[in-house]
Amino acid sequence: MSIYKFIFKRILQGIPIIIIVSLISFFLIRLSPVDPLAELKMNPSISKQTIEAEKVRLGLDKPIIVQYFIWGKNFIKGNMGTCVSGESVSSKIKERAFNTILLSLNVIFWTWLIGIPLGVIAALNFRSTFDRLLTVLSSAGMAIPSFFFAILLLIFAQKTGWFPIGGLTCPNFSQMSTINKIFDIFHHLFLPTLVLTTISLAGLARQMRSNLLDVLDSDYVKFAKAKGLSPNKVIIKHALRNAINPLVTLLGFEFAALLSGAALTEYVFQYPGLGRLILEAVMKSDINLVMASLVIGSFMLIAGNILSDILLKITDPRVRL
Repeated sequence: MSIYKFIFKRILQGIPIIIIVSLISFFLIRLSPVDPLAELKMNPSISKQTIEAEKVRLGLDKPIIVQYFIWGKNFIKGNMGTCVSGESVSSKIKERAFNTILLSLNVIFWTWLIGIPLGVIAALNFRSTFDRLLTVLSSAGMAIPSFFFAILLLIFAQKTGWFPIGGLTCPNFSQMSTINKIFDIFHHLFLPTLVLTTISLAGLARQMRSNLLDVLDSDYVKFAKAKGLSPNKVIIKHALRNAINPLVTLLGFEFAALLSGAALTEYVFQYPGLGRLILEAVMKSDINLVMASLVIGSFMLIAGNILSDILLKITDPRVRL
């Protein structure tokens, strides 16, 4: 099967998942006692015509199953409704989507760049001082809640003034040179990236260490050593490629999990991402925004899994699409 046919097949398989997620989410929200238009009605800047148009768009005067099909039809057309602030849901999500993708890719890049070598070094120096130290630090990293670590860094940033808080850029961003713009963006990204990378790094390093220890104890690695292959060739060509496969499989879930896992971190640092937007939408009972966010989360999970399957094929030629 070609890679294009595989991607197309996986997209078709993902459609029922998205429908099921949207169906469950829609019914849970609609069956709750919350009025979908309550926040809109309380906003004096939103006209009665807008509220009536939203009522017709949602089909609130029709049975709930009909409401779902109306919502689904509008969603496919790109009409996601109106936020409680009066803005379009689609435009609100477009504003934040790039920021979240930038943060997520940044976190995944640093997590893998640091976590894989740490796990490999710990496995190759089993029960050494470095291995024991990594085990203690990774356990501490997995035990510390992300929001607690974020608050500590927030206090540090406020006391020292070394890092900006809030937003993705400075007010004078448009007047900066290209190099300064890049530096400014990564300066704002540093603290949220540090929090999320530290939490993700702990689990990845431990899992890499565990996987490599299992592979190094396998018969084919012992046979490769007995054939007289160099230690570097045995580790890189035989052990490492097999130890990394389970981590590649989990990459798709990690990408989707960052959307929810980054919510509290984004909220603490006032970072303009989707996670913070969803959290604020839930707190304000912004039904349209919550529904759109849940469906987008499903899209991210499916896209992440397709990406991990493709990478698994690249790292392990034995895998057939």
